Amino acid sequence: MVIELRPSRGGFLRPFGCGWFIREYLLGNGPEGSTRIDPERGAPQADINYEYKEALARATARERAERIISKQVVRSVDITEEYAEEIYQKQLKKVSRKFTHMRYHSFLMYFGVLKRLGWVGATDRTEPSAIQDNYPSAPERVYYRLTAIGITADERMWANPLFTLYPRIGPSHRKQHI
Repeated sequence: MVIELRPSRGGFLRPFGCGWFIREYLLGNGPEGSTRIDPERGAPQADINYEYKEALARATARERAERIISKQVVRSVDITEEYAEEIYQKQLKKVSRKFTHMRYHSFLMYFGVLKRLGWVGATDRTEPSAIQDNYPSAPERVYYRLTAIGITADERMWANPLFTLYPRIGPSHRKQHI
């Protein structure tokens, strides 16, 4: 009997994947406790990246807190909701935002794949970036939203947009043993 060791969502080190998060966020669902947005208005890439990293931090802290609490329950420690929240808050402070993997440049590259697939598109809305207060030649923040193609793309495609964009690399990305 073969047991597949692959996780169902997110990947081996993440509680959920970036593609899933971006889709849910731009649909306005506020995934994993993130801010709810108007899907027609969209959001800038920097805001989406920030919300993704914060959601990963919250999910990681929640998983760590659950592990600690379950060990204490096994040892017959009485756990109140206040104590459980205190454990969660301590774990949330401990989670390094660098630990939550994707750096901003990697996020921009990933988002670029979504744009090439036509799953996200720029809206007419822009706003000045904070850097423009000191350097007027900085680009404005562009808002993005899901396109009709992005909304209809299935979960499997959103799980790995790069393989969707380049289907030939999907099967060949693993080493071939001869």
